[in-house]
Parts: sequence; C-alpha cells; structure tokens
Amino acid sequence: MTLTPDPATGRTAVTPRAFPTNRGGLCQKGWTSAALLDSDERLTTPLVRKGGTLRPAGWDEALDLVAGRLAALRAERGPDSAAVFGSGGLTNEKAYALGKFARIALGTSQIDYNGRFCMSSAAAAGNRAFGLDRGLPFPVTDLDGSEAVALVGANPAETMPPLMGHFDPARLIVVDPRRTATAEAAEDGGGLHLAPAPGTDLALALGLLHIALADGHLDTPARTAYRAERTSGWTEVRRRVARWWPERVERLTGVAVADLRRAAATLAGARRAHILTGRGAEQHSKGTDTVSAWINLALALGLPGTPGSGYGCLTGQGNGQGGREHGQKADQLPGYRRLDDPAARAHVAAVWGVDPDTLPGPGRSAWELLDALGTPGGPAALLVMGSNPAVSAPRSRRVLDRLRALDLLVVADFVRSETAELADVVLPVAQWAEESGTMTSLEGRVLRRRRALSPPPGVRTDLEVLRSLAVRLGRRPEEFPADPEAVLSELRRASAGGPADYAGVDPEHLDAGDPVYWPVPSASAPASASAPASASAPARPGGAECVPGARGTPRLFLERFAHPDGRARFLPVEHRDGDELPDAEHPLYATTGRLLQHYQSGAQTRRVPELLDVAPEMYVEVHPDTARGAGLRDGDPARVVSRRGTVLARTRYVDSMRPDTVFLPFHFPGDGAANGLTNPALDPVSGMPEFKLCAARLEPVR
Repeated sequence: MTLTPDPATGRTAVTPRAFPTNRGGLCQKGWTSAALLDSDERLTTPLVRKGGTLRPAGWDEALDLVAGRLAALRAERGPDSAAVFGSGGLTNEKAYALGKFARIALGTSQIDYNGRFCMSSAAAAGNRAFGLDRGLPFPVTDLDGSEAVALVGANPAETMPPLMGHFDPARLIVVDPRRTATAEAAEDGGGLHLAPAPGTDLALALGLLHIALADGHLDTPARTAYRAERTSGWTEVRRRVARWWPERVERLTGVAVADLRRAAATLAGARRAHILTGRGAEQHSKGTDTVSAWINLALALGLPGTPGSGYGCLTGQGNGQGGREHGQKADQLPGYRRLDDPAARAHVAAVWGVDPDTLPGPGRSAWELLDALGTPGGPAALLVMGSNPAVSAPRSRRVLDRLRALDLLVVADFVRSETAELADVVLPVAQWAEESGTMTSLEGRVLRRRRALSPPPGVRTDLEVLRSLAVRLGRRPEEFPADPEAVLSELRRASAGGPADYAGVDPEHLDAGDPVYWPVPSASAPASASAPASASAPARPGGAECVPGARGTPRLFLERFAHPDGRARFLPVEHRDGDELPDAEHPLYATTGRLLQHYQSGAQTRRVPELLDVAPEMYVEVHPDTARGAGLRDGDPARVVSRRGTVLARTRYVDSMRPDTVFLPFHFPGDGAANGLTNPALDPVSGMPEFKLCAARLEPVR
C-alpha cells in the first residue's frame, strides 16, 4: 500500500496496491492504519518515572539512565539479570539486531518474543515433519486452484480478509468451535463447518485419517508411492489411528460421523488440496502434537511437496514469519540456526566478531521468562520492543505483578500501551511508515518496506535506540548500525547456509519488486524448488515457473524434504485432554480470539476512532440458553470467572455457539482483559501456552 494526502481532511491516507496475495484489497485495520501516524496519542519524547509519575525527559537522560542501571545490575547479579522481549511485528532487521543486542551487548540468555504465543507450535511441528518451517511452503496463489481447503482453527475472514479471495467457499472445510465469519462463508457457499469441542482438534484429525484409511482413500497408486518414496514412520501412525473409529471421535468432539466422512472424502477426492492450520490448533498445551496430527493427514494424502497441494500454517503477525527466523527467540540464532549447535554458534560469532564461547546458551521461553521477572534468580530488568505483554500474555494479572516487581522496565513504543504505563523509561520510536526495512510474508517472500514519512521530531528508530544503548554498554558503534541496509547486509552473512538462508536477498531485486522467497543461498542463485537437504547444502536450481521472475525457493519440498534423508516424517501422536477441563464449579469451555476491527492487544487499534466505534468494549459470546441459565439477558454485564481471575464483559447472545462454550476477544485491557482468565500451561515442545482452552463460569454483575 502507499500513503497519500487526503484532500478532504489534509491527513495521511492509505491507498492499496495490487499484489498477488491481496489483489489490491485491504481490511479495516489496513485502510485505517494511517490514523496513528498523526494521532494526538503519539509519543514524541522519552518519559522517565520520577516520583511515581512518567515525566518528559531528554534522550541522553533516558538512555544514560537505562544503560547505567543495566550495567549496575549486570555487575551485581550477572548478565541474566537483564531480559529482552521482542515481537513478530518487528522488521527482519530489527529482530536480528535485537537478538544480537541481547547476546553481545547485554550478554544475556533471557530473550524471547510474542511470536512464541502465535506460531511456535506449527513451527515445531513443521520442523519435526519436514526438517524446515516456513508458514506456507508454496505461493499463496497456489490456493486459487485448490479443490479442497481445510482451515483448522483459522478465521481469515476476520483476521486477514484479503486472503479469502483465494478460497472457493464451496470447497472450504472450516474446523472451529464457533460459527465464525469464515465458517459462515463456507456453510453459505456449500462448504462444510466442523465445530468440535474446544481442545479436541487432535482427535478430529486422527478420526479423519482413520476414515481416509478405512474407506480406501489412501490406497491409490500415487499415494502409496508417495508414502513409500517420500516419507518415513507411516506404519506406526497407521497402527495408532486404528483406534480412532468415527463413532469414538463423534462422542469426544461432538462432530457427527456423517460430517467426518464428508470431510475426509472431500479432501481425499480433490486433485489439488490443502490443509492450513491457525492459532486455534496451536494455542494449546498439546498444540505441537495437534498440528502434527493434521500434517500426518496431509502426508497420508500425499499433499506436501506436490505441486498445487500442500500443508501450511497461516501466520498471525505482520512479520510472523521473518520475526521467528533471525534470533529473537530464546533458542535461536539468525537464519533459523539453533543456539545449541556449535557450528551455528561459530558461524554467527564470526560474523559478529566475537568468541563463540562468549555467546550465552538458550534461555527461558516467553511465558517462563515473564513469569520469572522480579523473582529470586529471575531477571530484574526488562526491555520490551514492539509488544504489550501486560494485555497479550496468558494469566495477564500475574504478568502485571511480575512487571511491577522489576527493578527496571524499559518500553520502546509509539503509544502509551498498558505495558508502557508500568515502565520506568518509555522511549518513543518510529512507526511502520517512518522507517525502512524488510518483512517476510506468510509464503516466505521477502518484501521491501520503504520509508514514506519522516518520524516526528524527537522520535528515533528502534535501530537507533539499540545502537545508542549498545555503545553506552561498551560496544563499538559499527557493531550496531542504525541503517537498515547495513543491518540487512550483515543479516545476509549471518544467515548464509542456515535453514532460513537470506544470503541472496539482494536489495536490487527487492527494490525492483522481484519475488524473492527464502532460502536464497547466494546472490547469483536461480530460483529453486526444494529445500536444502541440510543446513549447509544448496537448494536445487529450477522450479521457478510457478512464480514468473522468482528468485530463491517459491515452492519447497518438490523433490525432497529438508531432513538429511530427504523424507518427511510421520509423527505418532495421541489425543490427550487439555490441561484444564470444565467441572461443577467452572462448567464451560472458554476460548479466545480476534475481531475484524482489532489486532493483538489493541494498543494501536483501540486508538483508531473508526475501529473503536464498531467494537468499543469487551463482550462474551454465549448461547442464549446458556446465558439464561446463568441469569443473563442479551446485553447484560456479566462476569466470566476462571481459576485465575475474572473478566467483566457484555453478554452477547449467539444462537450458533456451542452451549458448552463461551468466546471472548483478547484485545481489551483492565477488567476486560480476556487473558486474565487464560491458562499458562505450556506445550512441552513449543512452549506455547494454552490460550484457547480454560474452564469458566458465567455470573451476572449484581
């Protein structure tokens, strides 16, 4: 999109551009996104807490204070006394610089980011199955020709409306406990909506695979050859799913056997089919296994690595893909390298000009990090960049207590978010239109974002902030360039040879608008069709015909998967209950999600009048019978109570809701913060908290 002056108001307006993924379309959040650029709530000067109140300060005063207190804490308690919390909304350059800052300027292992709460389970499952994680291992435009698309726990009609143009509603299978806008589009268009009980998606996938096997859908010569030649582990998975006959799945999930059979036959009967997972499948204490179960179904049907078909994950943040590739995650180095891999440490350390032995090891995952703040042995200081964990983290009231317990909280933001309101120092930084950089889309395409406006006087970029702090902490200025072009050049060297290889992401091709999909092993590499066989092997040339003029790897896995033997892995998984189930005291499932008008914690969208007018307050969706049973009429104020806290919300009757389930959007703060209810029970593989499932009850507000 581009920015232009609005002749009617004199303010900046957004104009969409034609692009393969959105075809010139924007959602409400997109076309109102310029409203914050000149908002009255914009931060333009640093704030320092004095006498319990945030007061304006100069940049040198604020930065000297931060660096001095960080240095003192490090001298007193060691490098892990400081922590960093990043974001999937940062550019690739900022994500890279933040990880580098944590590990060599602070020397801390305590860094993670809010993407741990978004795509981490799908990333873990993808790495286990394919040896490589990229949200969509094929161009979005491949979905146009799909004859069947299963959307599992995804609601793109509200979360990314332009994507809906790539789906034929008659060919959609939507798996969601709610009749979302996406499910409604499928049903109204002749597609299918499966509404399982929250937390039973894994069992549903096992049941569909059982039906596909028992009904002979997997016995075609092509599928038999695919499993024999391109996969391993099928025998054990086949044995496991034998126990998941349709009637058992119906009893557990609530999805009728007839609908299960129709869904399995639709996917199996399509010449081109896709299975796409979203947060509804991932945000569970068994999210990695749940995604693995859907990948098993995709592999059994021969979809991944087959032109026109595949498995993919729909990313959840602006740079959800690139943000998880370049080192702001607790166990990761740039290029999707593992922090505990000696070869990876040596490569990145050489680029950074440091001794590999000085790099810290893996630290705490996001929830574990937030939960440890201000505790004995936990970090005493936290730098937050691009996130608002006071609202977005699970068990948010516990997180508020932990943030208040810190010796030093520093927030870089452009509005006074709920986290910024708790800070000791707030640093005003540039917005998306005021700085350049690169982002990586859900299909692995690296995109150039050009600066359209200058930041207001007094505002600095995140890269400038990191450089200023690093220099005050004793690093050389040239180690932390503030120019995004210089950071990208270094990122390319640091990622070279890694799973997410950006070495060939040439600025000239980005500026020309050429499609560039990672991995891109070198500046001269032509487009390739399959992922590297290992972290150091180059991708095979060819296969770029699916995207004219493409460089790198538009379609992964066409000839081999990224495991050393070139095969994808079936992973045996079993359904297990969520960490917390309804009982007599808390008889309902509570689940959370997004609205069309708001994004993440709402720190930005709640400041856009056009959006706030449509969705101004917290509400709870509930079946009328369930609400009446709790003594609630449509529109009544209600309490939603879990074992961790209470949320105040307006009752909203929704006839299509499951009677055992209530839904709350998570964009609102204070007494309306849905994450005051949610359960921080973690997936043992991905570290994902169980946002999508907790036990709750409804009460009237007396």
